[in-house]
Amino acid sequence: MRQQGQQQCQQRCKSQRGQKQHQCLQECQDQMRQQGQQQQGGSTGRVHQNPHGQREEDQTMGGQRNNPFYFPSQMFQSRFQSNEGSLHVLERFGKSELLRGIKNYRLAIFEAMPNTFVLPHHYDAEAIFVVLNGQCICTLLMKDRMESFNMEHGDVIRVPAGATTYLINNNNDESLQIAKLIRSVNSPGRFEEFFPAGSGNPESYFSVFSNDILESAFNTPREQLEQGFRQQRGQGMVMRPPKEQLEALSQRPSARREGRRQSQGPFNLRQQTPVHSNNYGQFFEARPEEFNQFQDMDVSVSCIEMNQHTMMVPHFNSEATFLMYVVEGNVRVEMVCPHLAIQMQGQGMMEQQEQGEHSGRFSKVAAQLSPGDAFVVPAGHPVAFVAQNNNGNQNQNIRILGFGLNAQNNMRNFLAGQKDNIMNQMDREAKQLAFGQEMERIFGEQQESYFVPTKKGRGRSHPLSSTLEFAGVI
Repeated sequence: MRQQGQQQCQQRCKSQRGQKQHQCLQECQDQMRQQGQQQQGGSTGRVHQNPHGQREEDQTMGGQRNNPFYFPSQMFQSRFQSNEGSLHVLERFGKSELLRGIKNYRLAIFEAMPNTFVLPHHYDAEAIFVVLNGQCICTLLMKDRMESFNMEHGDVIRVPAGATTYLINNNNDESLQIAKLIRSVNSPGRFEEFFPAGSGNPESYFSVFSNDILESAFNTPREQLEQGFRQQRGQGMVMRPPKEQLEALSQRPSARREGRRQSQGPFNLRQQTPVHSNNYGQFFEARPEEFNQFQDMDVSVSCIEMNQHTMMVPHFNSEATFLMYVVEGNVRVEMVCPHLAIQMQGQGMMEQQEQGEHSGRFSKVAAQLSPGDAFVVPAGHPVAFVAQNNNGNQNQNIRILGFGLNAQNNMRNFLAGQKDNIMNQMDREAKQLAFGQEMERIFGEQQESYFVPTKKGRGRSHPLSSTLEFAGVI
């Protein structure tokens, strides 16, 4: 299994060039080494004493087998792979009961090499494209219009279900990478690409129709139809066209980018005003209440950017489940989860929950994330993100793409820091009754908000001390 995962990871690296390919291969080796250590070490669960003398489970779940919220890059399945590009799709979320609320969504990563053309196709699904690297011309064909847009790093566009789409990467040096959030309109969690052109790889949907239907539809004899379809090239969904055709496509006028939130065209996420920011990090977000194109999908798009040795303080979302994808840097995530604690207690505790009983226990879900990994944060679950050392690269910051699912009216509640900290908004008497007088002072110690520098020196053996120390509380 480890060997298969390593081969898949290395296969993905082949689509990259130069330093990025070297870094990708190094990360593959690091991930395989970590998995080997986990398998040799057996279970990573540890038992701690909490301040009240009770035993509590610190379940640091970093492996695929035990952690339903963590999706390492090896769990992206290849739908298409060639020297010119690739499409990898994350496995369906519905496999875990804990994620059945988002089972209709999929995450895909598409890559195209410089000077390539992506064949026209449509999905039986709604989609949101986010350009993670490079630039392209994106053309959408719909019933009554054709629109082409110049897109670059940070641009976001909504692609309606059934819109025939083709892309051009006319850059001579830089590869194109796009993250796609896909919501099925037919079978939950399943979607297909439909290509009008192709000779088997991919297959043209015209080739399935009977000859008499095609002859009548195109008013063309069968012999001419067969000759025309035989001329289609079988290079896959990404091809390298002749220079003249690529230049001609690149010179076509593009649709006007209005830049308004009410527009249906693309916008640049990183050019929006950050929702949360300070000297340590920024949080950009496009919400469905403000961007019309996201309203019927009920999705938000966000980007977390953090400096080295920085943490986004513990917080939770009221309505939205967030699908996070690491674009750059290494990140440690810690999340509070009641559901895994119930599973650890066995069948009796699960039966109590089904009958409406409350377990009163939590597990810590933790994972070390590298570029290409994904992590799901359900609504209501407190979580913190910590920037990790990037293999000695002190200049590489952290960049995380986020999709908020069921995002309408979502509120982000911070549990530490000066601004938007719900602990500081609590009545003094309520705070003293709940936490004691000393904690009232401690909650006000952190002078920064949202993003804070991490402290060095103390270990992470105790879950309470690690989280509160990073938050600047102790």
